[in-house]
Amino acid sequence: MRSIIVGVNTGLNPARFKYQIEELEGLVEAAEGVVLGKVYQKRESPDPAYYIGRGKVNEIKQLVEGIGADTVVFNVNLSPVQISNLSQEINAQILDRTDLILQIFFKRAKTKQAKLQVELAYLQHQLPRVYNQKGKELSRIGGGMKTKGAGEKLGEIKTRAIKDRINKIKKELKEIEKQKKQQRKTREDNPNILNVALVGYTNAGKSSLLNRLTKRDTYISDQLFATLDTKTSFIHFPDINKRVIITDTVGFVEDMPQEIMDAFMTTLKETEEADLILHVIDISDDNWMLKKQTVEDVLKKLKLEEKPVINVMNKVDKVIPSQEYLEPDESENTITVSATKGWNIDKLFDILKKYAIKKGEEYGKLRIL
Repeated sequence: MRSIIVGVNTGLNPARFKYQIEELEGLVEAAEGVVLGKVYQKRESPDPAYYIGRGKVNEIKQLVEGIGADTVVFNVNLSPVQISNLSQEINAQILDRTDLILQIFFKRAKTKQAKLQVELAYLQHQLPRVYNQKGKELSRIGGGMKTKGAGEKLGEIKTRAIKDRINKIKKELKEIEKQKKQQRKTREDNPNILNVALVGYTNAGKSSLLNRLTKRDTYISDQLFATLDTKTSFIHFPDINKRVIITDTVGFVEDMPQEIMDAFMTTLKETEEADLILHVIDISDDNWMLKKQTVEDVLKKLKLEEKPVINVMNKVDKVIPSQEYLEPDESENTITVSATKGWNIDKLFDILKKYAIKKGEEYGKLRIL
């Protein structure tokens, strides 16, 4: 994917806009693409036909031809009409931000559940575009479709086929969720098992932390959305006769597309039913406070803000030269670690033990009542 990034600023301050473009570059890289050029425009409001101005469309058209780009990626979400109009004017694939994220998800999904969730998000995102496209993106769905009559429009045929597929996927995901719910129920009712969910902005180091805590091998890459499938492992504390079940969830991004949020609700249920949330934060990232807030906003949207949360400030080894420079954490709900170096992991184990014991004690009180 030889890409041109189009950054449209409709009111963001310069620092926030710069951060948004840098993240978009990271998403292109995660989609195995390369950025050949960038085009910017500042607007008070989007153009209904193209999102950007007509003059900027011509500029991008010439740039695509001049440097041999095959994809134009926007930092915003485009309407079906805007996608259609831009595609007619520019000889390249037009992707909005959600399209790009979905491309990454398609490449990364490994399990049946993840593949179904990504396909569901893709179809829900494509559905409004059906009447404005010639159908090449949806051709893999259209083979062998039955029509209701000779006069039925192609857009109506496609719409019905997509809706049928969406309903089928939802039924399959419902069955998967039923099985997983039973597994979670068994763990939830066990006073000797603490259920922990790892959450965080994408590329915060959740998989590295899971590896360090559970001594298991999980795919790690310094890319956005390096891991997509939910992974679960456990720690056994024989001295207190407790187990900690840790689940690594999909990473979040700013303005997480609603289609993806909806499709991945089955995965996010793991967070909803956890006893404790470990919010992993990349402390070496200049924008870590903004990303922390993004994750907290998602948790609030999922109505999980009342859950116990430990902020795990990860990648401190990129900030200080050695563990000797680590200072005590000021809050009992925050711990600074290096998952790759193992710094302060023993203290994180102590926190997990404390919550495991607390769950057992609370369960005992409930039984007495």
